[in-house]
Amino acid sequence: MPKVSPTEEVATGRTGRVRRVTASISEINVVPLVDVMLVLLVIFMVTAPMLQRGVDVNLPVARRSEPIAEERVFITVPLSFRKDRTVRLGSERVRVDLLAERVRQLMDGRAEKKIFLRGDGAIQLQELLDIMDRLTEAGIQQMAIVARLPEER
Repeated sequence: MPKVSPTEEVATGRTGRVRRVTASISEINVVPLVDVMLVLLVIFMVTAPMLQRGVDVNLPVARRSEPIAEERVFITVPLSFRKDRTVRLGSERVRVDLLAERVRQLMDGRAEKKIFLRGDGAIQLQELLDIMDRLTEAGIQQMAIVARLPEER
């Protein structure tokens, strides 16, 4: 509906009064926008403390220091190993005949060549020794077999 304002003279009625009419200016309703922005602000305020990493520090350099041990590498031998001859290198599935090359690539440049073996309880010793032989071919210096304590079952 047009608004009456003093800018335009449009028509005169029988009484001689002048009516002025202008077109309505469409405006954006900002209330929903403000509501959405407040919700986003609350979400960022809640998640920001969880994303903090810590303080960046420029550490001094020493000539005779040992590198910090990298992330542990796990090889998991599932019970399905007998059928499909695949193991898990971390979260990646690897066939046994490609295991030595894949481990060699993964360990390239690492100071400690150490692997942790996790095997299903029903895996036979011969199958585990076959995997250990392939790891030795890949140049692994230390292997550890991961086990649980009896009370952890």
